[in-house]
Amino acid sequence: MIILGIILAIAGWLLSIPVLLYLGVILLVVGIVLMVAGSAGHAVGGRRHYY
Repeated sequence: MIILGIILAIAGWLLSIPVLLYLGVILLVVGIVLMVAGSAGHAVGGRRHYY
């Protein structure tokens, strides 16, 4: 999810499409939050680890 967010954010910035940029940033933030929550030992979505 983090990689997809980075790709969409860069594509949105290069192509000047704000929707892709915002979507990429949102996916990036959600991916980082899930990664931090998973690495802290909290169950995320019923799973012990988030990959």
